[in-house]
Amino acid sequence: MTSKKMGRPTDNPRPYKIGLRINEKTKQILEQYCMQKSVNKTTAIERGIAKLEDDLEK
Repeated sequence: MTSKKMGRPTDNPRPYKIGLRINEKTKQILEQYCMQKSVNKTTAIERGIAKLEDDLEK
């Protein structure tokens, strides 16, 4: 048996994968945000989802 490869240790594992389809305008907004803030798309999307938390009913 071979042992599993170990990735970089992290305090924030990301075991879930989501695929989505977006229109051209949304793609341009996402890419522009990523360039201006120097972040990758995953980080940009996580920031957007975090802003949705304020809209949740408590």
